[in-house]
Amino acid sequence: MSRYRPPSPPKSPYITAAGMLMLQQEEKALWPRRREVVAALSAAAAEGDRSENAEYIYRKKELRELDRRIRYLQIRLPELKVVNSIPSNTQQVFFGATVHLQDTQSEIRVYRIVGPDEFDQQPHYISMDSPLARALLKRELGEEIMVQVPGGEQHYLIVEIEYR
Repeated sequence: MSRYRPPSPPKSPYITAAGMLMLQQEEKALWPRRREVVAALSAAAAEGDRSENAEYIYRKKELRELDRRIRYLQIRLPELKVVNSIPSNTQQVFFGATVHLQDTQSEIRVYRIVGPDEFDQQPHYISMDSPLARALLKRELGEEIMVQVPGGEQHYLIVEIEYR
């Protein structure tokens, strides 16, 4: 068996204004942290034998992770499009909507549709690339949707749509 995996599909380039601010602040905070790690790495390297130096090995790994994240943000941030306008039809689900769904057991679930770079900010945020969000987009208030999940099909009723 080969280890080849096809590249993942590109993420959607949309983000909320709050999400963009969060990513910009993260990038600014990574640079001072990187300077600290480089200083600690230099001190660990000066101790001598690097092959058995746990501090040196740990700092190299930490520096690699920081550089990877900085590189990702430098490439990703310029291609993002900030969406901060409310659509003309607020009875339809679009990017940035907070949607209240009623499942088959009459339990209400609340989700906010955001960009793929910010869905981990809050527990109720979902990426617009997720199956649930794709099923919700362009649907209207009162519509019933069906989402295919690993356990089968889930049915939801859209009971409320709000925009901030």
